[in-house]
Amino acid sequence: MIVTRTVAEFRAARDELLAGGQTAREGLGLVPTMGYLHEGHRSLMRRARAECSAVAVTIFVNPTQFGPNDDFTRYPRDEARDLEACAAEGVDLVLAPSIEEIYPEGACTTVSVGPLSRVLEGAARPGHFDGVATVVTKLFAIAGPCRGYFGQKDAQQLMVIRRLARDLVLPVDVVGCPIIREPDGLAMSSRNVYLSPEERSQALGISRGLRQAEAAWVDGVRDADSLRALVRSEIEAQPLARPEYVSLADTETLEELAGLAGPGALLSVAVRFAGTRLIDNVVLGG
Repeated sequence: MIVTRTVAEFRAARDELLAGGQTAREGLGLVPTMGYLHEGHRSLMRRARAECSAVAVTIFVNPTQFGPNDDFTRYPRDEARDLEACAAEGVDLVLAPSIEEIYPEGACTTVSVGPLSRVLEGAARPGHFDGVATVVTKLFAIAGPCRGYFGQKDAQQLMVIRRLARDLVLPVDVVGCPIIREPDGLAMSSRNVYLSPEERSQALGISRGLRQAEAAWVDGVRDADSLRALVRSEIEAQPLARPEYVSLADTETLEELAGLAGPGALLSVAVRFAGTRLIDNVVLGG
């Protein structure tokens, strides 16, 4: 496994890996991460490994997607552990750059993905998706033609990235991969490490509420307000939980649904436990 720190080093190593004659898009699978890797990230690496001839992982805690009240300075970091995980999954190439390498002095260009980035997570964290879209566009530019692998847990982020790749005509196939959960149902997240034992137990109300609404939908409940209420009731039953939103929205526009919820609607939540913010979602009907 090759570990690089600069764009030039990464591109040189990428070119050598892809020198076998296949096209880059068929050859390179890119897994962008902010590190502190868990089974969810590793599942993306395995998917890329199964579908691509070379796999690259980026490890970069992106400062521009954190707001003033977010947790950039305390976001968990453990590069040695991350590199071990990458090696164990057969990753060929890692880019672990400095902030200055990604945002050199004088850099002022940003990418914004319009209304899609200003609701839900975007409303709760103003500017967040401009930071995400900007860094992902940079990483796609660094990697060149590729397949980019992202988890469904960050459903709105996945939508934003798909839209920017389409709108900017980038030579990237954006691949969404299923949420990976703990055995008890909690969606895997690097932020789970912040939860106290009691918070960790009560956080299960998130996935429980989503499952209850999903089961109700399968049983024929279609009223959007009723489905939202099922989720909110389960979360609000947890004394330490502070729900920020419970959304049932169209998966193309993220506009909130009124009336009936059809297949493909995105049911998503954001919940705070003290200083830890968790998100989760299900897509109704699969």
